[in-house]
Amino acid sequence: MSAREVLRIERRFRGPEQSGNGGYTAGLVGAALAKLAPDGTVPRVTLRLPPPMDVDLDLLVDGDHANLSAADALVAEGVTVAADSLADATIDAVSPDEARAAEASYRGLVDHPFPNCFGCGPMNAEGLRLRPGALGDGRTACTWHPAADLVGADGRIDPVYIWTALDCPGGWTLDQEGRPSVLGQMTACIDARPPAGESCVIMGRLLAEDGRKTHTATTLYDADGRVLARAVHTWISVDPALFN
Repeated sequence: MSAREVLRIERRFRGPEQSGNGGYTAGLVGAALAKLAPDGTVPRVTLRLPPPMDVDLDLLVDGDHANLSAADALVAEGVTVAADSLADATIDAVSPDEARAAEASYRGLVDHPFPNCFGCGPMNAEGLRLRPGALGDGRTACTWHPAADLVGADGRIDPVYIWTALDCPGGWTLDQEGRPSVLGQMTACIDARPPAGESCVIMGRLLAEDGRKTHTATTLYDADGRVLARAVHTWISVDPALFN
């Protein structure tokens, strides 16, 4: 079974100044792939190029594989993998009050390599405005109250924005000032979607470092402390000047 559609990444959804947000782009591919994925699998999306904005992108989903392309260039590729690949993705939560307190230490308020990032940029008034602050033990925490303009037809938050919210709290477990990084790969599973205004907590955790690559995980919790979604990521260290 296959499906095809033409998409555009609007400038609102940028990460670096000149390219689309990694989590949002991965969500476009992953959410479409999840609709056709076999039972017991989850989508894994690898970004092959900085996602271009304001151009037509062709998304082709064919069974357990998906391609997002601009003209003849492959932007992102999705595959389905075993659900147990997210075994490390459930991170112990803190309370909403503790998450709000952690936001005060969010380093992106002082020195952000991509200040207009849709997920966590303090300068993007149309973004999610996440502020994942370090807890001092390899974890980050922040709150998220999803806005009404992020809901799908069923009144729950669209999966693409859940993928986006699961992105940056992992990235800020890294030293984004001394080692700026962009998303290279993301695997995610959405168990349930919150309504607009839900008082959510997002946790991030550093898993491992390997040369220019860093591996992290994130978990999204609802107001009652139930796991809504999980993700693991691979980040690639970059020179921000090449992206802004």
